[in-house]
Amino acid sequence: MKKLFLFLLSTVLFVGAISAQKKPDIRLNGYTGYVFDDAIDSYYDANNYYNGKIMGAFQWGLGIESKINRGMGVELLYMRQDTKAPMRYLSGAGLAKNKDFNIGVNHIMLGINRYFGANPKVEPYIGPMVGMAIVSIKNPDPGGNSSITKFAWGLRTGANIWASPKLALKLQMQLVSVAQGFGGGAYFGTGGAGVGLQSYSSVYQFGMGGGLAFKLGN
Repeated sequence: MKKLFLFLLSTVLFVGAISAQKKPDIRLNGYTGYVFDDAIDSYYDANNYYNGKIMGAFQWGLGIESKINRGMGVELLYMRQDTKAPMRYLSGAGLAKNKDFNIGVNHIMLGINRYFGANPKVEPYIGPMVGMAIVSIKNPDPGGNSSITKFAWGLRTGANIWASPKLALKLQMQLVSVAQGFGGGAYFGTGGAGVGLQSYSSVYQFGMGGGLAFKLGN
C-alpha cells in the first residue's frame, strides 16, 4: 500500500507539472553509471551481529522530465542495480555464517532539477530526489524475506551538453540513500533471529556516470 501511494503521489505531481505548461519541454533521459561499495553493519553483542558491504556495480536508469520553466525541471525516474552483498552474521549460539547474497535494487524517484548557466549549449544542474527503493534478494536463507520496500532519497549534480537541438550528452554524479535498507532479521533468516539481527543499516551509495537526453515534440 505504501509503495502504491508513493508511486501515485509522484505520478500526480509529475502530471500536474506537465499540465501546467502551455508549451511543455518534455525530455526522455537515459542513464548509465557505476555505484561504489558501501559498508553495512549492526552489532548488538558478541552473539548477535552482522557486517558486510553492498558491492559496487553497474546501474542504469530511465526518466521522463518536464521543464516547468527555464531554470527548473521535474523528473520521474527509475533506476536498477544488480550486485552482491558478502555478509558475516551471527544470531544466538552457534557459528557465524559467511555468505554472498545476490541482490537487486530498484529505485522509483521523483527528482527536482535546478538548472543554471547562461550558455544554451551547456545546462549545469543540481537537485534532490525522493521516493522508494525495492530491494530484492535472490538467495535468502530459510526464513528470510525475498524483498522489502524502503524510503529512499538522493542528491545529484551534473550537466547536459547539447550536441543538437534534440540530443544531449549527460554527465552526472549522485548520492542515493536507502533509509534502513538492509537488516539481518529481514534478510538472513537464521532460524530465529536474535534482537541484534532485527536492526537495520542504512545504505549510502555514491555513483558517477552519464547518459543521453532526448527532447520530445517540437
